[in-house]
Amino acid sequence: MTEAVFIVPGIGNSGPEHWQSLWHDAHPQWRRLVVDDWDRVECDDWVSAIDQQIGPRPTDTVVVTHSLGCLAVAHWAARTGARVRGALFVAVPDPETSAFPKLEVFAPLPLTRLAFPSVVVSSSNDPYGSEDHAQACAAAWGSEWIDAGARGHLNALSGLGEWAEGLKLLEKLQAV
Repeated sequence: MTEAVFIVPGIGNSGPEHWQSLWHDAHPQWRRLVVDDWDRVECDDWVSAIDQQIGPRPTDTVVVTHSLGCLAVAHWAARTGARVRGALFVAVPDPETSAFPKLEVFAPLPLTRLAFPSVVVSSSNDPYGSEDHAQACAAAWGSEWIDAGARGHLNALSGLGEWAEGLKLLEKLQAV
């Protein structure tokens, strides 16, 4: 697996039992987004942080996002037009739903075709974003859509552990 992976967690920085953290523990050479306050959600701050931290060769980098990180990367891609090798968007929340009210600062969500290959993975019972929302994002972004079944928000509470299925999707994006 390539070392050019950039992890973009969601609110709270995807805790220690989250698959993103487990992947990062197993691959410490991968980069991970750093923001000043993981609980203070500001779209411009997160987009700026992504732009500054993506690395010197973004076209060789696969971005791995979860939840709010998906929205931040979508905004970053729309604002900068930057290209990465690929992006894995997992559990894309709906910024216009009341279930996750901190996300209204990310509305409206850019729904333009991305300049790079991507995969959107969603759960049929995600409390923060419906399957229809995930499919609409995938269609607008030109992404492949993967149904993960009824697994909640695809986080630590979903019991994914190191999430082998997700690693296979990452490997597929790295091979593009």
